Amino acid sequence: MTRVVLAGTALALAAGAIVLLSTTLGAEVQGVALLGAALGGVLGLVPDRSPLARVGGFLVGLAAAALGYVARAALLPDARSGRAVAVVLVVLACVAVTAATRRRIALWSMLLGAGALAGAYEATYAADPSAIMVTVPAAATAVLLTSAAGFVATALLAPVARTGLADDELSAAERAERGDQVRHEAYARPGAAPAPAQPSGVAALLPLDTREA
Repeated sequence: MTRVVLAGTALALAAGAIVLLSTTLGAEVQGVALLGAALGGVLGLVPDRSPLARVGGFLVGLAAAALGYVARAALLPDARSGRAVAVVLVVLACVAVTAATRRRIALWSMLLGAGALAGAYEATYAADPSAIMVTVPAAATAVLLTSAAGFVATALLAPVARTGLADDELSAAERAERGDQVRHEAYARPGAAPAPAQPSGVAALLPLDTREA
């Protein structure tokens, strides 16, 4: 629990530092400090795929949302129907990337990136759609800076923090991995019985009673 609190505290300090440095980083950063830091923290804490894959998915989703706004400004009507089409296209683009990469890039990480830009930029776009070529890069940069701070603050501590979790706080895969590690350490101790051989080939597919017979 102490290590989990440590990761959360680091995230809080990162968010506060972003606000304090907003005069240097840009006015847009202050308004999205909590949004970006929080979503970056989620990106760092979720134990799904590698950190690089999570960051890549976040960037793909952010880019898809930016292109969705460009489509709204250049091609789609400024009405409810146009906004609906843009949302559908952004989500479908994320789904297509997941399918094309055979789920190597998680859908949730792309949706996180798309949602981050939408939350930070929608009000700015609605105020002046004609200035999109100036305002969307500024909003995307602010989201990237704040989410990067949240990601770094948690990703560096997340592996350490999760080692302090109880079994019921871990995912099924993490519990299985922890069990394998405990068994390996037990068999590695001097004087311990050798580890049982793991079945392979066709034998691994047979029921246990059939293999024993």
